[in-house]
Amino acid sequence: MISRTVTIPGVRLPAWLDGFRRRHGEFRADRDADKIMITSDDGAVAAITPHFPPLPPDGDPLATLLTHVAAERRVGALLVRRSGYAVGVFAGPTLIVSKVGSRYVQGKTKAGGWSQQRFARRRDNQATALYGDVADHADRLLIPEVGRLDTVATGGDRAGVDAVLDDHRLAPLRPLIMPRLYPVPDPKLAVLQDLPRQFTAVEIGLNDLA
Repeated sequence: MISRTVTIPGVRLPAWLDGFRRRHGEFRADRDADKIMITSDDGAVAAITPHFPPLPPDGDPLATLLTHVAAERRVGALLVRRSGYAVGVFAGPTLIVSKVGSRYVQGKTKAGGWSQQRFARRRDNQATALYGDVADHADRLLIPEVGRLDTVATGGDRAGVDAVLDDHRLAPLRPLIMPRLYPVPDPKLAVLQDLPRQFTAVEIGLNDLA
């Protein structure tokens, strides 16, 4: 039974497997849906799940995993928070085009009654304007890339990301969205540039013997 999970950069997976072999001896690898199960003779088990599904269904499981993780992909990025946004396209780990910005969205107020309703409406209107701006940039930067994108990674606030993707112009992006919503701070350029560290990561579930 898996008792803990670690996340490592995909580029570190070969070294991690070498370390697992040194600690536990030779192991066998089996394909299990979207993960590869590693089982050693001493009972140690590792369930390895790349953030890029699906794994190819054929071939040697371990070789397939390593090839899949090492592949460079063209990835769209859409980060949305009420404090700002970032839209970009990566070729492998390299950010090749981007737009990062912010727009004022009022914070919550403790006022009650009519004042609270007025502030809430103003805040919602400001957020709607922000999401409209982000959709404009996504339409300009991501839609022309749809035919070449392998996937689109999203991060920030779920409600904000969903609101942006509700724009009818972005419908072609929806089938490409990765299932994970990555946690990010305010979407500055440095945060966007660091995103490949998350979307190329590998999750490894370990049992008590591993």
